[in-house]
Amino acid sequence: METIVTNKGQITLPSDLCEKYDIKAGTRIQLEVDEKANRIILTPITHAYIHSLRGSLKGGGALKLLEAERRRERP
Repeated sequence: METIVTNKGQITLPSDLCEKYDIKAGTRIQLEVDEKANRIILTPITHAYIHSLRGSLKGGGALKLLEAERRRERP
């Protein structure tokens, strides 16, 4: 599959992908850059995605992850 980038840097996702991954207007998308493979990975932040993360950060890992993200976002 492929799509075209507009003058504003926007892309349109094919409707079959939106249906498959429950992407609707307003769905947040996480962007991950894989420098080694020279690619960008898009992950829709849906209820199913959040549910799949349950229990993956036991033992205080969630707090450390949030703190690291906040440090990275600050200028």
